[in-house]
Amino acid sequence: MISNLHIKNIGIIDDISIDLNSGFNVLTGETGAGKTLIIDSLNIIAGGRFSKEMIRKGQEHSFVEACIYLPENENSVDGNIILSREIHTNGRNMCKINGRLVTVGELRQCMLDIIDIHGQHDNQTILNASSHIEYLDNFAGKELLELKKEYLEFYEQYNKIKFELKNNYGDDKEKKRKLDLLKYEENEIETAKLKKKEDEELENLRSKIINFEKISQNLEIADKQVNDNALDAITSAIRALEKIEDLDEKYAEKLDNLKSVYYDLQELSRDISSLNESTEFDEEERIQVENRLDLIFSLKRKYGNTIEEILNYKEEVTKQICKIENMEEYINKLKFEQEHLEKRMLDICINMNRVRQVSADKLSKKIDEQLEELEMKNAKITVLVKFNQNNEFNENGLDKVEFLIRTNIGEEEKPLIKIASGGEMSRIMLAIKNVLANVDKVPVLVFDEIDTGISGIAANKVAQKLKQISKKHQVLCVTHLAPIAAKGDYNYFISKDVIKEQTKTSIKLLQEEEIIKEIARIASGNQSQIALEHARELRKNQE
Repeated sequence: MISNLHIKNIGIIDDISIDLNSGFNVLTGETGAGKTLIIDSLNIIAGGRFSKEMIRKGQEHSFVEACIYLPENENSVDGNIILSREIHTNGRNMCKINGRLVTVGELRQCMLDIIDIHGQHDNQTILNASSHIEYLDNFAGKELLELKKEYLEFYEQYNKIKFELKNNYGDDKEKKRKLDLLKYEENEIETAKLKKKEDEELENLRSKIINFEKISQNLEIADKQVNDNALDAITSAIRALEKIEDLDEKYAEKLDNLKSVYYDLQELSRDISSLNESTEFDEEERIQVENRLDLIFSLKRKYGNTIEEILNYKEEVTKQICKIENMEEYINKLKFEQEHLEKRMLDICINMNRVRQVSADKLSKKIDEQLEELEMKNAKITVLVKFNQNNEFNENGLDKVEFLIRTNIGEEEKPLIKIASGGEMSRIMLAIKNVLANVDKVPVLVFDEIDTGISGIAANKVAQKLKQISKKHQVLCVTHLAPIAAKGDYNYFISKDVIKEQTKTSIKLLQEEEIIKEIARIASGNQSQIALEHARELRKNQE
């Protein structure tokens, strides 16, 4: 349920916050006080369209925030979802879910299963024929839902096979073209005889070739310094210590150390000389390294960023070649699996159709009963289930479901969306929603002045139905009818005041005596003793 709604800078609304409750929330007030703006704000937070003209005069942006308590929703944190939308005069739109920036589309998708707003000119989910099959399936219950679950497992496999068959490289000419290309790619990679990390080794070698002269010069200098200076200096030092080694064992020990250094230097000198000899590169070797690196670079540009990726690509190409060369056998296998799945799916679809036909009759009768109670005795709902004989499978099987309505005797049945009368539409919606209250998973239902065009007994019936629906859903209802206001669990009064030459909307949760006065005002236009007594009488029948 929506626990709090915060609205800022929408029309004449300056800044208001509304704490809402579960059950039946009724919003009343004078015409033009801002009741519809509250519904508009709910539309905005639900991802609906927004006109810049709705931003309060003199302000740069509008802001709507809703706190929704919905523990089982995937977006909830500790059971709560905080949604906000901020719209600026320059067109900038900022939407958030629990503080995380999202697109308007993501906000709309999140709210799709949370709130259903129905006004005089709104076409909600129940008016969308594509959603009717889901309503019927939920109404049908366990048997249908289990059949549908089994069907969807086969349907997923079926779609994968259809995709494979559709993307089998086309006709023979296309297959040959694709096969030639794949074989060329396979041969190009295979001929290159690539080795893992070969490119790194070649880059190192290339660097040495490029820096050959610098390397050679400095190795010669190092060799010369060791031979001409270091070794000669250590030889002289050894001869000096040999003359005194007998005088003290310490001198003899240092002499041994110095000789060890001499032998190490000799070995180091040979190593440097060897390195210098090995750095000799000819032009032909340089060209070979450059050509090999060019080849590897060319293959990387086509098949992968690394040698390992290129080799992996070649493996995939080999598999595709095998697949195309054995395509006839592969396609026959897929077609056999497809036929097998179609038979299994068709059996399940026939069973689903049987259950849906029975459930459709039951649902039609229940809605008709509700319509009769709502003073539409001549109206008749038909839940039409059509079976697709062409085996054009979809996620719901082979059935198409649509709710049709005949509002008067002698008229033809029409889709719900083509009902013209506002009063009829309101009652039809209430009848359907009341029957489906147990299966409709949308927790918040909003009704914006759906009482237009009804009065008398019909108004009382509408009030009763709204009350019944509110036992399964949180209901928010903007109304001008006293019988509906009298059924409210929580009644809110919306008013407007002029403060410092600016009109501002305010909202107040009414106490019981205030509710009586408001019902009297709606019913009679005044709060006379007779009007108040009538209001109390209406209030007694709240349940």
